[in-house]
Amino acid sequence: MSEALNEFAAYLAEARPGLVTSASVAYGELTLKTDADKLIALVTFLRDDVQCGFINFIDICGVDWPKREKRFDVVYHLLSPRQNMRVRVKVETAEDVPVPSLTGLFPGADWFEREAWDLYGILFTGHPDLRRILTDYGFEGHPLRKDFPTTGFVEVRYDDSAKRVVYEPVELRQEFRSFDFLSPWEGTDYVLPGDEKAKV
Repeated sequence: MSEALNEFAAYLAEARPGLVTSASVAYGELTLKTDADKLIALVTFLRDDVQCGFINFIDICGVDWPKREKRFDVVYHLLSPRQNMRVRVKVETAEDVPVPSLTGLFPGADWFEREAWDLYGILFTGHPDLRRILTDYGFEGHPLRKDFPTTGFVEVRYDDSAKRVVYEPVELRQEFRSFDFLSPWEGTDYVLPGDEKAKV
């Protein structure tokens, strides 16, 4: 399989030189890196070229590298039923630099881009309706960033009597704070209910 992927990467470099900055094969998949300004041209070629046929749009996801100048990797996954091959396209972008939207090429990219914006704060230009999709409308921040706090001061729940989402201060009850930190495979220091019947 890796030989076919390497041949495809060579074909791509020959057919459209300059669209791909680097290509590598890992874990049975081809990863193509490109710049944001070449993304639309590359994905259009991958979709429309007879030798490619990447007509199935699978996913868009983000990867956060907070110490890097271009903080985010925007990762696209495409599938070619004709070639029986998957390809991964990566674009690096900064926190305030938008990436072109793929909704014009693949309408299914709409909700994936909304999710990437909601959870990472990745901006997409040309998106028809870039708004939150998984978090609440009043939510502040982007929860999948590595610098997002893991605990907060308020929790969100739906109040059936008020018929709306309400924010309340976080309240941890004491019984949730006392852990014995023992592995279930190592056993506990105390006898569990029912174990007193076991024969030694």
